[in-house]
Amino acid sequence: LGWPILYKIALGIARGLEYLHRGCNTRILHFDIKPHNILLDEDFCPKVSDFGLAKMCMKQESVVSMLGPRGTIGYIAPEIVCRNLGGVSHKSDVYSYGMMVLEMVGGRTNC
Repeated sequence: LGWPILYKIALGIARGLEYLHRGCNTRILHFDIKPHNILLDEDFCPKVSDFGLAKMCMKQESVVSMLGPRGTIGYIAPEIVCRNLGGVSHKSDVYSYGMMVLEMVGGRTNC
């Protein structure tokens, strides 16, 4: 795919995450942002899918509690695996998104 289409896909995913984190009445943390969970339509418009690991929380909550790690190796944020790095928040999805964009730009997988 060319750079304009990759940019459109990356921007669409970012807008989807922004909606999940800020646009809904209840904040939705996905916890498994990766290429396999992004669906593309015929116009390469991305749709975030697979909410099996997602967690809902109030918008006022900046940190959420978790019993165990969630996500896919290669995309999972460090604070999810190692608790002493800080609390788990919507920023964990942003980390996963960044890893995915890095793959898009580099043209290879990180796993």
